[in-house]
Order: sequence, then structure tokens, then C-alpha cells
Amino acid sequence: MEKYLIKGGNKLHGEVTISGAKNAAVAILPAVVLSDEPCIIENVPNISDIDFIIKILLAMGAEVTMLNRSTLRIDPRRIHTPVVEYDLAKNLRASYYFLGALLGKIGSARVSMPGGCDLGARPVDQHLKGFNSLGAECAVEHGMIRVSAEHLVGAHIYFDGVTVGATINVMLAAVKADGLTVIENAAKEPHVVDLANFLNSMGADIMGAGTDVIKIRGVKSLHGTQYSIIPDQIEAGTFMVAAAATGGDLLIKNVIPKHLESITVKLQKIGVYIEEYDDSIRVVGGGHLEKTNVKTMPHPGFPTDMQPQITTLLTLAEGTSIVTEGVWDNRFKYVNELRRMGADISVDGKVAVVEGVGHLMGAPVKATDLRAGAALIIAGLCASGTTEIEDIHHIERGYEDIEKKLRSVGADIRKVGIPDTMLAQAL
Repeated sequence: MEKYLIKGGNKLHGEVTISGAKNAAVAILPAVVLSDEPCIIENVPNISDIDFIIKILLAMGAEVTMLNRSTLRIDPRRIHTPVVEYDLAKNLRASYYFLGALLGKIGSARVSMPGGCDLGARPVDQHLKGFNSLGAECAVEHGMIRVSAEHLVGAHIYFDGVTVGATINVMLAAVKADGLTVIENAAKEPHVVDLANFLNSMGADIMGAGTDVIKIRGVKSLHGTQYSIIPDQIEAGTFMVAAAATGGDLLIKNVIPKHLESITVKLQKIGVYIEEYDDSIRVVGGGHLEKTNVKTMPHPGFPTDMQPQITTLLTLAEGTSIVTEGVWDNRFKYVNELRRMGADISVDGKVAVVEGVGHLMGAPVKATDLRAGAALIIAGLCASGTTEIEDIHHIERGYEDIEKKLRSVGADIRKVGIPDTMLAQAL
């Protein structure tokens, strides 16, 4: 077990390069299953969620070769089982994307119920609704989701609510179905568009990704491709908030500024200076921070995955801010950890009231999930004294070399081991 030690007070300055998007990668790698030939995927983030995906692919019989630190060659031709067992799926919500990919490829799949961060219920009813509409039989038995179909046929599918996971899963299942599939009330997130672009590069016929209506005309086969994953908007947003919180001056490279618009607008409203370039963005903090209200919503609204980070910044702003979580039921668990650092935040259901305190103090805290961990890193960077963050495996699920990147721009952060004796006492 390891933890982060952060000595706060250093302003972030210099340049940092953003890695490939976690949320796109965990959909694109399972999508390779649909190909009849090997694929080369570039700009793959080196994070533990990708390690889990690779283990699943290997267990299914695929050949996976790392060509360099961020490039994988995946050959799915020897996949021999449509099963993803619990031990492989328990740490990864995105494991359920193998349902759509395997259903589209061989007509059946058995995948354990998804794991990942505890942000509340992760219902799969809309996924199964979509599969049913395409002609599949679906069941949940003993913690396993089972789907099967002798023949998939295009259908008109309307989701009861905007859902990224179900949008992606139905896209995966529908690309080789007979006829036309129309998905209404589809998710519009950048990683949904990236997956559609990847599938199209293999020969799929998908139109409308990025709008609320996606049309998929089924094809008989998909060929190999070489594809580069988009930059990670949430990693970029995290560094934007970190620069603002520390009063730094940071050039964030390898980004798509349009994907960051909702984050940029909110930070500017708080009082942060931001300058956009073609594929980079400069963030300058140090000015007066103003209160504001934030409500997370599906894209193009403010992303739920940035909610803990922006809430941390608002603890430094003057006045009272209100943060409303519009996506997950259980995303404020990290608030107790911020309170240990001096934050004044009260939570009622899916609403948090943040009273600006101006400064935070270092303390021992625990990452309760991936983005909560990122928020605690930001808090530690701007706090006085030393902050110790435990359970950092959550953070490493979605951020590539975050402590190395932060050190390169002036942060005093290091990873240290937790002695076995201390672990035993904690247990």
C-alpha cells in the first residue's frame, strides 16, 4: 500500500501534457473485439483501469502487445470465451462494455455486474432495454449479466434518461446488426463521439454522434485500424483547477479546448484567467476568487467528474457557493475529508453548500473514489502544512503519473509506502 505526501503552498507553473482519455479508452479497447483483424490504438493512458481491460482481453484469448508506453496492438481473432468473471470485473465499471461488444461479435456475453467507484447505484436497465430492442434475450443471474441473440436487428431505441454507458453499449451491439438502429436521447459526451469515430474507422456506419440522435446502419464486418484516442478532458480540467487553486500559471498541452468549455466558463466566472490556443490552454490563478453555483449535467453541461475538484476550489472563494450533483446519488462522500482540512461544507442529499474559508490546512485524509482523490490532491497542494492521502489506488485508476506530472510543474508531492505494521493497526 502507498500514499501521497503533499507539502502545500507551491504555485504550479510551467507546462504539463495531458494523456489519452480514460473514459474513451475503456470503451474503445473492448470495441476492438468487434474487429476481424488486429487494431493499433495510440494515446492509451497508462492507468490501472486500462490494466484491468487488458487482463480481461487476455483472459478471453486476445493477443495484446504494448508497442510503446502509450500504444497497444490488439488482435481479437483468438477470443474463445464470451465471459468476464467477477474477479476481473469487480474493480471496473467499464467492464460492462464487453456486453455490447461480445453481443455484436458472437451473439452472446456473460459479464459480472460492474464495479468501480462507489458513486451510487449503477443500474443496467437501459442497457438491457437497448439489447432487448435489438432482439437479444437478457437476464441477471447470480451477479452475472447474460445476453444472447441468434440474430440482431436494428431498432428504434429511446432512453428514459441520458446515459453514457447504455449509449455506448447499444452502439457496440448495433454496428453489426441488420438494418438501421436509431438511438434517441443519446449521450453526447466527447468519449461517445470518439468511440463512434473509432468504429467508423473500422468500417462501421454511424452518424449523429455528439447529438441526441445517433443512427447506426449495420455492416457485415469490421476491419483493423490504427487510431489515436482523444486527450482526457477530466485530467485537463483537474490541472486547470489545480493551477487556479495554487495561484499558479500553467500551460496545459494536448487538449481539445472545445471539450473544456463548460469548465473554462465556470472557472472564468470564479475569477480565473484562461487563454485558449489550438491544442493547449493557459490557466493563471492568484486573483480574487468569487463564489458561484455549479450544477453537474450530461454533456455539454458541467461534468460530474469535475464536481469534487471545483468544490475544493470554491472552499477558497469568498462567499457562499451551492454545488448540485445532477448525475450521481453518492458523490459527496469526500466532503468529510475536506472538512478535516478546514473546509466548511454542508450536504443535503445531492446539494452541497460551500462557505468559503479562504485557506485549507494539511491533514491525513483518504481518497473515497477517483475524482474525490483528485480533489484531495488539489486541496493538499494549496493547503498549509502537510497532507497525507491514503487509498491512492482510486486515483491511479484514472490519472497517469499524476505525482510526476505535478512535481514537474513545481508541486511538492511524493509517493511513499505504508509500513505493514501501520496497515495491520489500521485493520
